[in-house]
Amino acid sequence: MLSTGALRAHLLAARLAGPVATSREASLRSYRLFAARDPRATLGLSPERGWEEQDLLRLMADKCGVSGDPAHVSGPDVIDPERTLAGLEAFAERLSHAAVRRAPVLFGTGHPHRLLGFYAELADALSAAGCPVLTPAQGRCIDITTRFGVRMYRLGYVRGVAMVREPGVRGAGGDTGAHTHSPLPVRVVLEAVAEGGGRLPELVVGDHGWVCGAGQLGIEAIGLADTDDPALFVGEAEGRVAVAVPLDDAVRSAYYRPLTRYVLNQACLSQ
Repeated sequence: MLSTGALRAHLLAARLAGPVATSREASLRSYRLFAARDPRATLGLSPERGWEEQDLLRLMADKCGVSGDPAHVSGPDVIDPERTLAGLEAFAERLSHAAVRRAPVLFGTGHPHRLLGFYAELADALSAAGCPVLTPAQGRCIDITTRFGVRMYRLGYVRGVAMVREPGVRGAGGDTGAHTHSPLPVRVVLEAVAEGGGRLPELVVGDHGWVCGAGQLGIEAIGLADTDDPALFVGEAEGRVAVAVPLDDAVRSAYYRPLTRYVLNQACLSQ
């Protein structure tokens, strides 16, 4: 069992919280894009209120612990580890509730290189607890707009976790997927479930467009978000994202393993 103190120390040592690799410049750019309703930053969320840059900076200072000073425009951004710990506890509580009612769950990530293992362990635990882990629309093609233009991706699953891949691109063990912020994959998955007459997920677990896209459609969604992902925190503030956990979402995949153990223990899902 990993204590809260030990996890706090790990968050800081691994730079999951405290000063993180995400730059202040990148975060502020995302806030500007979100304020302009740029899809690259809204991630499938349609905000109910007008969010200006200063509003977003205040929100992110409250939710993540970043500096609320608009004159602070460079250097590494900062995440308060206490906010990360609180987010992980709320995240674990949602998983526990899903396990108790054996709810169907969908996992999806736009960060497969880093976060696949984290989500896969959670999927294994919920499956063992009797939750159906959904894997619809396997192999479905999706056209996603990128900075290089529109590209076709193929939806796939690894250990119950959805991701997209460029056709013909496979890594060691077939685990390599593409980084994406798009909400289109979760929309395609949910449409496939509806068309097939299956049970829709009662909980979506992931990041980026997986969380915002599901939350926008009224499905309970929880996920991880960096300081340059304001959409998840706006969704949480407006009540469409159930939990957004602030942390660096692009450190080494092994650094998330202690978080997995902590979450599973908090959710009473340790095996």
